[in-house]
Amino acid sequence: MPNLFRVVSPQAARPTMNSIVWFRKGLRLHDNQALAAAIASNPAHILPVFCFDPQYVYAARGGINRWMFLLQSMSDLHNSLQSLGSRLIVLRGDPVKVLPEIVREWRCSELCFEFDTEPYGRIRDAKVTEVLGRLGVRIKKVPGHTLYDPDDVIHANGGKAPLTYQGFQKAISSLPSPAPALPTPSTLPPPPTQLSLSATALHARAVPVPPVVGSDPIVADPERRSDIFTRLAGPNGNFDVPTLEELGLAVPPSGGSPYKGGETVALNSMEAYCRNKKKVAKFEKPKTSPAAFLPADTTVLSPHLKFGTLSCRLFYNKIIEVYRDQKSHSEPPVSLLGQILWREFYYTVASVTPNYSIMEGNPVCLQVDWWCRNGPEDPRNPEAAENLKAWTEGRTGYPWIDAIMSQLKKEGWIHHLARHSVACFLTRGDLFISWERGAEVFEELLLDSDWSLNIGNWLWLSASAYYHTYFRVYSPISFGKKYDKSGAYIRRYVPALAKFPAQYIYEPWTAPLSVQKQAGCIIGVDYPKPIVDHEVAMKQNMERMKAAYADGKKGKAVGVGIQEEGVWGPPVAKDRKLEKLLLLRADDELEGGGDVPSEEVMVEKVELSEEAAKMGKKRKAEVGAGSPRVSRKRR
Repeated sequence: MPNLFRVVSPQAARPTMNSIVWFRKGLRLHDNQALAAAIASNPAHILPVFCFDPQYVYAARGGINRWMFLLQSMSDLHNSLQSLGSRLIVLRGDPVKVLPEIVREWRCSELCFEFDTEPYGRIRDAKVTEVLGRLGVRIKKVPGHTLYDPDDVIHANGGKAPLTYQGFQKAISSLPSPAPALPTPSTLPPPPTQLSLSATALHARAVPVPPVVGSDPIVADPERRSDIFTRLAGPNGNFDVPTLEELGLAVPPSGGSPYKGGETVALNSMEAYCRNKKKVAKFEKPKTSPAAFLPADTTVLSPHLKFGTLSCRLFYNKIIEVYRDQKSHSEPPVSLLGQILWREFYYTVASVTPNYSIMEGNPVCLQVDWWCRNGPEDPRNPEAAENLKAWTEGRTGYPWIDAIMSQLKKEGWIHHLARHSVACFLTRGDLFISWERGAEVFEELLLDSDWSLNIGNWLWLSASAYYHTYFRVYSPISFGKKYDKSGAYIRRYVPALAKFPAQYIYEPWTAPLSVQKQAGCIIGVDYPKPIVDHEVAMKQNMERMKAAYADGKKGKAVGVGIQEEGVWGPPVAKDRKLEKLLLLRADDELEGGGDVPSEEVMVEKVELSEEAAKMGKKRKAEVGAGSPRVSRKRR
């Protein structure tokens, strides 16, 4: 059995009395390597702990749907632990200050947790490790959120992150295949009988509360905000999972997302989806529909992978099991297995790329003079701020775009091609607004918003990294028709247009006034007119992107020049043969890019500029059949 522990503090030989399992993302019992590490120490007591960190409650963006999903997941974990004679102990406060308190109070000599590759998580974990190490606590950091340790992938790639999917696949081909998932434990050492705290530990130490961010903040009132962290054990002193009321939230009128949280839901959903083995084996992401709803046309397991209520290792091995039972199956990057590997790819790159979540100082990101690049306002173009708000609120006047944003707000999940459409519209397609603003909205509203994946996909969709064919633009009119000619998706999520005839529903401003009146919706009164002319904006933005790529090639862009591995070598080079080769590479090599099955990016046939169309017409005859695609060897 491979070594489970990534880091062990100098006190490793000391026998364990009580062990803390610190839950963060891995909100499950199955395949929980931190829990297995604690069990292996044979402690008298295991204390399953979750810290409600002020950083995440206030400084991170999170909408009501994601908070409900988290609390559902925590409650489900608590119930599962209770069935084993244990419980989830929820602490309120900064873990750097809270964990030393309970180590002293409950005489704990070991802390086990799943390591985190995100910037804040690394800093937090380093501080906790340092503080508890001084108290003589043994620290065990274990993998679990990804199939591969990003450090191992980087080492296999010669010490740098692979910046293409093919490079990533080549790197992992030299690594051992993911091990089988660990089973759910049948028993656990119980926590101490009395979870009491002394008077000094009962009240959390003063914790500076970060400023509220996002449009849907937790408890905006300062006095209410500070009350949440008054007591380590919560308002009732019993370490229970917080309620929405305690967090100053309420269930929305819609009842919240139809997608519920928790390990129980995750396992049931995975099993239900995988029963159709032919569907799993033949799965190809670009062939699924962004207009399908309840049920969606993909697994919708991405929120469970984000919160760790489903082990990616269990899901991976479940797919392999199905493949072995079928005569043939689809291959990465479009296959279901391929989607898991996209998730791994993004995690690897994000783990070592400085300033990954912003444009400036990001070594893999094209520098573009977007509107709103420094925030939601832009004095150079006041209209851009209004356009950003209209996009966020689903008021662009383009029903396909508005329906997607409405579904996102109501349900917290949208199909990957829907994400393509709205991201392209916001950035290089129509509004030319910074991808950072779009990433912030997705971070707040998506159930499955995972930092590495969210940023990676916005870099891709804005043609700032990974994907270079900026002149392929999603039409906000024709693209949705490909999947939903009748407009059923629009009717559901933009009810103002529900009575429009199918021939006008994607372009309601073209309907005669008599048709608008009959539908009970006057464009410009009951539903907005388009905020931009797509044809005009698209052409303007292509010129802007062309200039940004040219500046990047010349080293004039802020921050970076041409990147190694062709991260954004400009496809507007004067050498037309090189330009055609780059277009071919974008089509063939970069077939997709996203996580499973959340922020996935698959290249579809979309609207082409005249320049791109001319280039593409003869490109295969001139440069050959195409670049080598990813290996079709079964994993």
